[in-house]
Amino acid sequence: MRLSGKKVLSLVDEEFEDLELWYPIYRVREEGAEVVVAGAKKGFAYTGKYGVPATSDVAFDDVNIDEFAGLLVPGGWAPDKLRRYPEVLAMVRRMDELKRPIGQICHAGWVLVSAKILNGRNVTSTPGIRDDMENAGAIWRDEAVVVDGHIVSSRRPPDLPPYAKAFCDALAER
Repeated sequence: MRLSGKKVLSLVDEEFEDLELWYPIYRVREEGAEVVVAGAKKGFAYTGKYGVPATSDVAFDDVNIDEFAGLLVPGGWAPDKLRRYPEVLAMVRRMDELKRPIGQICHAGWVLVSAKILNGRNVTSTPGIRDDMENAGAIWRDEAVVVDGHIVSSRRPPDLPPYAKAFCDALAER
């Protein structure tokens, strides 16, 4: 249980990609970390693209990001909503300042784009937002997982196994 005693925050909003939210959460929990799910409203059941629900443990406003060892941002259409919350962008920027692992997959790159933390960083995402990532100054790569310091990025659901492992590895190193 190499992640025992570590706490990870996972963001959620409507139409998250079901596997991209749940697979990393379960993988991090298997390693012993506690995962807290944060949404705009505490106790709200958000619905994934394929109907799987995720209930938030805490509201964005009530998160003290300094308590967390890592941050997970799921893909799907949720990132387009998540990036509109100033609290979410502040959390992403703070995790970047602290150099704590930030995991992003698929469309989750939009949140990092809006947080303005990608300039000069190597990342991947779904190819559909490649231009957005590059326009934000990122160096985009078509690889299953790209790790640049504390930022762990991935493309899509088939890449979940190496993505979740790389995120857990990044957490274990800190």
